[in-house]
Formats: sequence, structure tokens, C-alpha cells
Amino acid sequence: MARGDRTKPGKHKSPRPGGPGGKGSAGPRRGDGRPAASRPQKRETVVPEHREERRSGRHARGGEARASRFAIRGEMLFGQHAVRAAFLNESRDIHALYATEAALAAFEDTLSEARDAGLERPSPVLADKDALDRQLAGAVHQGLLLDAAPLPEVSIQDLIASTSGRERVVFAVLDQVTDPHNVGAILRSACAFGVDGIVMQRRNAPDLSGVLAKTACGATEHLPVAYETNLSRTLEVCKEAGFVVIGLDEHSERGIGELDVSERTVIVLGAEGPGMRRLVREHCDMLVTLPTRGAIRSLNVSNAAAIVFFALAKR
Repeated sequence: MARGDRTKPGKHKSPRPGGPGGKGSAGPRRGDGRPAASRPQKRETVVPEHREERRSGRHARGGEARASRFAIRGEMLFGQHAVRAAFLNESRDIHALYATEAALAAFEDTLSEARDAGLERPSPVLADKDALDRQLAGAVHQGLLLDAAPLPEVSIQDLIASTSGRERVVFAVLDQVTDPHNVGAILRSACAFGVDGIVMQRRNAPDLSGVLAKTACGATEHLPVAYETNLSRTLEVCKEAGFVVIGLDEHSERGIGELDVSERTVIVLGAEGPGMRRLVREHCDMLVTLPTRGAIRSLNVSNAAAIVFFALAKR
């Protein structure tokens, strides 16, 4: 389904396998046909788009200036894990990498790995920590800021096609789960437990960048995410492709332990509080709950998702 009407950048266009070192699961990656870079990367400190300044009394090593303003062209990714995964993902076009001196020293192994893989990457630019704090509104960036083009889009049809012929397939559908911390944690758990794809509603879901990408610890580079307008119709498409749709509902009388899991399964998770919307719930083949018995009977949606993914992986 085309997403040209969506104003948010950064969604996937076609399924892809995991980045270098990850598990391939979602089909071929996009190739741009560019020749592999063979010469070593050099540390640049001046680029035309940026006004740079020296810190009074504390200049960069060797008297180098540090970038203090950033002309961002794509998505902003920050944090060691998110930046490393994106930098090594051949499906990512990277516009710029900004790093403090300490962070860049810790990033040297990743730079070497990118060179060894033949990835064409821009040279790092030394950046001032205070400037990164201002650019990222005080986020915990760990001294790294990556300006990257959005990943290609995928649709539910792409996810189904990429898993054709496989015996076991699990997709997760998030119905209006909007908090980027929760979505990032869900993606991280999904990647860890072998979920094959995530589907979110187009109008009520965060972008795959910023806080979400940092919380996901690189999972956005390995797990395809589809954005669909109508989740009820999406579930019907999955059923037509032979999937059993299971909704997680705390009011269900059927525990997840009683579930006879199909080889092709869609698990649906709703927002905290209201849960799944009525039409989405009605399009589920069955509803299950987690057998909580303590004083607090409900769980954060990301914690509940991790438990469900683990239960499905065991079966």
C-alpha cells in the first residue's frame, strides 16, 4: 500500500534481511550499485554546511575546530547501538556522522568494519558535546549523531511475500501503541525472539528514529516494519494468507498457555488502558490473556509483548 500521503519520513519500502552479522529474514536488500570504498576514512572537521567554532581554552585535539551546528538532511539517530547498526546496514544511505572525540575513539571498530564490508560512508565529523545536547534536546546521545536517509518502506503484502514457503512465521500488529519507548522496546524483543515483522497503524505510530531507534538498540535495522492505514483490513489480508490472528486481551478467559499455536501466527497488541479497538478485536480469531495473579494484574505493553514473543518462540 503506498504511503505517499504520509508526512512522516522514515518508513520501510521493501523487506530486508538483518544488517551485517544479523539474521536474514525479510528478503533482499536494496542495492544502489555504487562501487565499494577502498581508501581509509579520514576524520574531517570542517564541512561547508556548518558554522564551526573553537571552545575557548579547550580546543579540539591538534587545534581542530568542532561542528557546533548541523544541517540535518534525513533522520536523526543517536546512541551507540542505534548508530552502529545503521552505519553497518547496507540499506541505509548515510549523510553524516557527528561524534565527540571520546565517542569517535570508541567507534573506530565500527568504522573499520564498514570499510572491510565495502560500505560507502562519509568521514566522521568531530562535534561539540554541548552542541549535540542542544540539537537533540538533551537526549542521551552518547556522543554520536547520525544523519541518515529513511529506510525503504514495506507493506503487509511485502512481509507475507518475503516469508512465503517458510514453516514458522510470526508477525506482530500494534494497534495505536504510540509511545516511542514502548515501541522501541517491543521491536527489540521481537528481534530477539525471532518475530518476522511488525505492523503499525499509519496515523498513530512513531517514526523509526530518535528515541524509538535508541530504545530498540539497532532492531530497526534488522526487523521490517510496515505501516498500514486500516489494521482490520490488514488482519483480513493475513487470514487470507493462512495466518491465525491472536489478540492479547486482559479480559479474556483463555490463558496464553492454553493456546495451540499455528505455524503462521499474527499476534495483536493494543494500547495500554483501552487495549485493542473494537473492530480490530472483532477481526481476531481468538483472544488470550497473560495469567497474572499478583496485586498488579496488568503489565506495560512492551513487557507483555516480550512474554508473548517468548511463549510463541518456545512453541
